[in-house]
Amino acid sequence: MVSREQKRAAVLHEKLQLLRSITKSHAISETSIIVDASKYIQELKHKVERLNHDITTTTTPAQSSTNKTSSWPQVEVETLEKGFLVNVYSERSCPGLLVSILEVVEELGLNVLEARVSCTDTFRLEAFSGENEENEETINAQVVTEAVFEAIKNWRESNEQD
Repeated sequence: MVSREQKRAAVLHEKLQLLRSITKSHAISETSIIVDASKYIQELKHKVERLNHDITTTTTPAQSSTNKTSSWPQVEVETLEKGFLVNVYSERSCPGLLVSILEVVEELGLNVLEARVSCTDTFRLEAFSGENEENEETINAQVVTEAVFEAIKNWRESNEQD
């Protein structure tokens, strides 16, 4: 009969080997595997930060030709235990943007549980949304971020036509 300690050790060894393969580590000792995994996580965080920065600083040709001083609103989406915290900020007022963003959030099957909005001289939206129980698809922060950027793009295009 295998003791509990042996079972735990076997499970721990199996999980460490899985972690080792995911992070593409060549380490052998447990400590080195964990250190490599930590470095891997830091690299992923830096990649996400760079991608988010690239997304917020990207301009469309129409945007750069019509108004070089305007910029895309900044978008940050944070994953919470059950749902997301969505922050959108622009240095200028954006009439109609709130409706566009809320429509996209609804299309994703998310419920806005709490929101703070300022639309006077600047535009700021801070919304906490929970996942809809009926939605069977798994939604992650990247999907929400892309949807919000799509709403901003559509809003901008509709305002350029006016």
